Amino acid sequence: MSKHRRYTKKTDQAKAWNLRPKQSTAYAVESRLANYKRFVIYCEGENTEPNYFKSFPVTTAEIHVYGLSRSKTSLVNFVIERDFEIDPDPEREVWIVFDMDFDLSIDKSLQQNDFNRSITLAQEKGFKVAYSNDAFELWFVLHHQLIEAQLTRNEFYQKLSEHWQLSYERYGKSRDFCRGIYDRLISLQTSAIRNAERLHRQTKHLLPAEQNPCTTVYELVVELNKYLKK
Repeated sequence: MSKHRRYTKKTDQAKAWNLRPKQSTAYAVESRLANYKRFVIYCEGENTEPNYFKSFPVTTAEIHVYGLSRSKTSLVNFVIERDFEIDPDPEREVWIVFDMDFDLSIDKSLQQNDFNRSITLAQEKGFKVAYSNDAFELWFVLHHQLIEAQLTRNEFYQKLSEHWQLSYERYGKSRDFCRGIYDRLISLQTSAIRNAERLHRQTKHLLPAEQNPCTTVYELVVELNKYLKK
């Protein structure tokens, strides 16, 4: 029985989540899998995270990154539904990247439950998760300093503005700037990994929503680093 094909609106055909890889011959797929590690990374944000991960200069791996503009459980459910349509190759490592990002207008416990549920759901489906509590920008700040206090997203923006001598909120989200963040931070990456590992180790006994500050982005970075050009 042929698989039912889902209709896609013309307005959605060019969106990242609707992109499908070109067809490959059986020989090409077999050859590629024998020589390359494949990463598929689904990000909550459309700009900062995707452009950062696309900047890793890997040579013995393929990285496919999608910015989906969805968060937490909504993001995970969307990936569960669409992942194999976007990339039908089963021999790859799938990561989902998102953060807590508390919204003061929404009940805190509801947001915490959503955060915990999204991580559990993703892991149950065999996906790996690079989560941050409270914001993805914690990973950037950890390149410059160890943060052990609970900060808001805006406070992380302020710290990055001070370290980078610019208005992060105004300029740091632009596509061109995001493409340069990897190069800006690479010399400090070892310190960032060490700081992130320390935070994770200190809070690992807690549920993810209670691990604040904490980011597991370093785990994805460590994996990507195995495939960098020498």
